[in-house]
Amino acid sequence: MNPCRSYVKRFVSSLTKIQINTKRDLSLGVTPKTNKEPSNDDDSILVDKDESITLIGINRAKQRNSINALTAEKLSNALAAFEADDTSPIAVLYGVGGTFCAGYDIQELEAQCEKGSLDFLLRHEGSVGPTRRHPKKPIVCGINGFCVASGLELALMCDLRVMEDTAILGFFNRRFGVPVSDGGTARLAAIVGYSRALELLESGRRIDGKEALQIGLANRLVATGTALGQAVNLAFSIVKFPQASLMSDRSCLYTNAYTRHGFRAAMQTEIMSTSKEVLTELKEGVQRFKKVDPLQPKTEGWHVKEKPIPEWERLEIANENEAKKKNT
Repeated sequence: MNPCRSYVKRFVSSLTKIQINTKRDLSLGVTPKTNKEPSNDDDSILVDKDESITLIGINRAKQRNSINALTAEKLSNALAAFEADDTSPIAVLYGVGGTFCAGYDIQELEAQCEKGSLDFLLRHEGSVGPTRRHPKKPIVCGINGFCVASGLELALMCDLRVMEDTAILGFFNRRFGVPVSDGGTARLAAIVGYSRALELLESGRRIDGKEALQIGLANRLVATGTALGQAVNLAFSIVKFPQASLMSDRSCLYTNAYTRHGFRAAMQTEIMSTSKEVLTELKEGVQRFKKVDPLQPKTEGWHVKEKPIPEWERLEIANENEAKKKNT
């Protein structure tokens, strides 16, 4: 048996405590597509619309929504289609099945290492999707479960992040020598500040919801199972405003955040810093990753415990449902 495949199977099994309550999403007025496991990644990216809101879902639940080359291409295409859609001014990005995104697919990464080709790290769009360019329109990210490694870089690409209180963020790729190469070094300091960005990048530690909210990595902290619904609610609250001035202000803020060297220069610096030594370390890290036992205390923190829904949240949902009944 392939040892990497065997490890991934045990790793995924150890994370089954992470669950998503789809009924909670429905109660918040969101009807995401089914989380049926895609066949040959044909449905690895789900695209739907809720009125003028475009919903883009990562649908590789058995792989904890880790992204391979095909899924990255589909995600880039989905974003391009959204940007070209004049009827949709904002999108919501989410993960199906209890996890937002666990980063790049470790099995495909191992295969690339064996071939001696890591060109995927230098793709123009990014290894996990369109992370190396600035989206033309706002995107709200609904974060549940694990949002780690390149998955966190994908979340940083979004304008706003709505995070569940049991979700976990972190550059977990640090412990395996996999570089941050999907826009993380270009965006993180602008979001949380240079000092915090250095600490998070160098330590690779986990970040819980409370801390993420405090340092600005998350914009909203919500109950477990409500990230998608609350992200859609936030999107609707934004889309009601006149869009011309909103887009102009958004563009100015983005430009001013990168006035020192410019975003493109920052991205070029990130890409060019991927040296042969870094790629060698990455290959060694993939081999170490296969040998990690997720049941050991050092990785015990990877497990996510579901928290009870606060009473105020229950009342809010009940009031929303009652209001919807009156309007129908």
